[in-house]
Parts: sequence; C-alpha cells; structure tokens
Amino acid sequence: MNQLSTAQILRQIAQIQRMEPGKLCVIGQGPSGPYYNLQCREEGKTLTLYVPADQVSLVTQHTANYQQFQALVEQYAQRVIEQTRTERIAGFKKKTPHPSSSWPKTKKSSG
Repeated sequence: MNQLSTAQILRQIAQIQRMEPGKLCVIGQGPSGPYYNLQCREEGKTLTLYVPADQVSLVTQHTANYQQFQALVEQYAQRVIEQTRTERIAGFKKKTPHPSSSWPKTKKSSG
C-alpha cells in the first residue's frame, strides 16, 4: 500500500474547498421524482435540511468531500502519532546521561 507523507496529506486536505457532513436521504416520491433531505448531527442534535432536486448531485459531491476529508485527517493523525512514538522510543534507547547539577557539592558532616 502506498502511504502518503504528512505533507501530501495536508495538500490533499487543502484542495477540498466544499464539504457537507451528513447523509443524503430520499424522504418521499413525488410526481416529478424523489424528494431528498440531508441529515447530520450538529451540536449534539440531528439537523435535517431539505435538498432541492437540482442540488442533489452537488450535495452528493459535498458529502463525498467531507468523507474524504475525514479519512485524510485520520491518516494525518496516524502518521503524526507514529512519528511521535518512534521519536519517543528512539529517545529512550539513547540512554542519555542525566545532566549534572550545577549546585556545588558539600561534605556531609559526621556529627
């Protein structure tokens, strides 16, 4: 599987100019064809928006863009997580010595 770099993922994210979360649903059948609405969740509540027939293909593209955006964000997050863990583990393996204190050492009294 060809994995994209984080820079490539960010470029793809930046190319998405229009998106709409949710799912396009047929809500009924009329004499001139089906009626559609867009359902999504915003601020914890279900939001339902009517979609005119002439906008169905546009809204379909916008919801697909949103799904692509979500997938790219997940890929980006996974790459950053992997890089963070790799660097952290590599840092542990180096076993760098503890920095010595700049405080002067004093003799302990025996009394």
